[in-house]
Amino acid sequence: MDTPVILAFVSAFVAAALALAIVLLERRSPARWFFVAGMAVLAVESVFSGLAAGAVLPERVAHWQTWRLCALSFLPETWLLFSLSYARGNARESLVKWRFLLAAAGLAPVGLALLFREDLIVSVGQLAPTYQWLLRLGTPGVVLNLLVLLSVVLVLMNLERTFRASVGTMRWRIKFTLLGLGLLFAVRAYTSSQVLVFRAIDLSLEPINSMALLVACLVMARSLLRTGHFEVSVYPSHALLHNSFTLLVAGVYLAIVGVLAKVVTFLGGDAAFQLKAFLVLVSLVLLAVLLLSDRVRLQTRRLVSRHFHRPLYDYRTVWRTFTEGTARRVEQTDLCEAVVKLVSDIFQALSVTVWLVDEKKEKFLFAASTALSHATAGHLNLDAPDAAQVIAALRGHPNPVDLDSAKEIWAAALRRANPAQFRNGANRVGVPLIAGDELLGVMTLGDRVGAVPLSLQDLDLLKAVSDQSAASLLNVRLSQRLSQAKQLEAFQAMSAFFVHDLKNTASTLSLTLQNLPTHYQDSAFREDALRGISRTVTHINELIGRLSLFRQELSVQSVECDLNELVSETLKGHQEKPGVEIVKELRPLPKVRLDPDQIRKVLTNLLLNAQEAVGAAGQIRVETSQANGWIILAVADNGCGMTPEFVEARLFRPFQTTKKHGIGIGMFHCKMIIEAHRGRIEVESQPGKGTAFRVLLPLNQ
Repeated sequence: MDTPVILAFVSAFVAAALALAIVLLERRSPARWFFVAGMAVLAVESVFSGLAAGAVLPERVAHWQTWRLCALSFLPETWLLFSLSYARGNARESLVKWRFLLAAAGLAPVGLALLFREDLIVSVGQLAPTYQWLLRLGTPGVVLNLLVLLSVVLVLMNLERTFRASVGTMRWRIKFTLLGLGLLFAVRAYTSSQVLVFRAIDLSLEPINSMALLVACLVMARSLLRTGHFEVSVYPSHALLHNSFTLLVAGVYLAIVGVLAKVVTFLGGDAAFQLKAFLVLVSLVLLAVLLLSDRVRLQTRRLVSRHFHRPLYDYRTVWRTFTEGTARRVEQTDLCEAVVKLVSDIFQALSVTVWLVDEKKEKFLFAASTALSHATAGHLNLDAPDAAQVIAALRGHPNPVDLDSAKEIWAAALRRANPAQFRNGANRVGVPLIAGDELLGVMTLGDRVGAVPLSLQDLDLLKAVSDQSAASLLNVRLSQRLSQAKQLEAFQAMSAFFVHDLKNTASTLSLTLQNLPTHYQDSAFREDALRGISRTVTHINELIGRLSLFRQELSVQSVECDLNELVSETLKGHQEKPGVEIVKELRPLPKVRLDPDQIRKVLTNLLLNAQEAVGAAGQIRVETSQANGWIILAVADNGCGMTPEFVEARLFRPFQTTKKHGIGIGMFHCKMIIEAHRGRIEVESQPGKGTAFRVLLPLNQ
């Protein structure tokens, strides 16, 4: 029996055995069943490949290769489902988001293979001098291989996202599974691309797929010894999809493989290609294992520190990385997740967990971890008596504590809440998060790579990191309290205006309804009642219209226009108050780009405010001018004026007003419009003397 046949059957047997082992050993989960289905597809395909490699007659070769392509059509759906659900805490969300692509990946290849099965392969020939079979593909066969290649790239991208989002013991559990699958599908991408380039299946490439499947299964079998790798939950960022390293590799791998093929040919030619390809695959796997090994990275750092007199930590780099990684976190959960990832990377500790003290200071709440999922943490959380002991003890221990050597009852309780993942993973350490003499929580470290205990240098840095984390956590909490207070203040102010206006409106309607049964026959009463109802509806609509400004996104549509013409048109359409004189002084101005409708709203609001501020014989001055690169629109009155305190603290804030029937959003909206034009608004006011507003718009925008 030839070597390609043996390789195909052995790889099929190993893949089937691995799938069976997953069925027997792992707990039930969707990702587990997707993995089993995917391995079954690969095993069946490898069997058909072996039968084709052992066939002598060309029609038998074409027959078994056709069935191999039919089995291959199930690969996109099964492995896309697996890549979107394996180790994903948001697997359901990912599957729903990709539902249309998943449907296409399931229907298109299978439908193509079954409906055009006779047209997948159109001819069979042999290549000299090796007389290796070459099967020419029809259009359905080419399209099928194109769909497989696209799905392989998508699977690699999803696996990359999962790996990059995992940290600590989560990455340790899934590392070999992702490594094996990455190798398998990288080889698949190469062989599928070769089929597309030549529009034919070269059977000399089939052993490469078999070798990749065999090596991948052996690598993934390593994960079976690491229990729970199907229970890991990570949450990949959507931004990683746009920065995927897989996309870069997919664009250049053909050139790399072309050079590699030249090297293999130089070393031994086509006759030794399969053996050399196998050696290359094994070498790549070993290199990837070394590069991904936390232990190797730690030993390298220690070797450099010991023999080249370099400090174990570059403190400036560590501190810059830590502050940059936590500075933009404004939510408590996001901050804790960033802290555990950074601490895990700094100290090479695979298990880092943060527990936060609740507001009542009675129990701990799970925040984030590199080793525990939310479900697992729920079972490990301390009950009230144990939590009270730990909280009381940590208030008197501001420094890191060796939990494994501590004999106190509270230390034993904290150990139970943070179980070790390894038999020999060095001592677990707990460090309280204290800021402003307040205990905010506790951070635990364990399972260091290489079981290296924390040195004094490590503990000093850990104390500094925990203090910074506690300070950031306190700032987040205070910011959230301030935000809630401001929201409550705004809600109370808005409620007060609503209650005032709606109370008057309800009184009017109530009086009308009370008199309606008695005076309904009176036509004059009915007309007056209708006018009252109409005024009430108009008032409510105006109130809703003014409040809707907060829901609408301010959009500025700038056009070149003359500000003086805009002011003149606005004044013509403005309804003047009896007895109030409006003085207009418009100086020559160049044209400027602005939004006429929005500036008209600003001028109208300033005029209305001025009219309400002046008395029966008041005066309003509207002026335009130009100075220092600004176009200036000024509206001044000699009315009641405003206090400096009101102008400074309340004038441009929503729901702040001195008017009896105002709602306090006019000036707030004006300021938004002016700032959207990259301008500014200035105010001068004195009680009893009047107010002057100056709107400054940039001449060159």
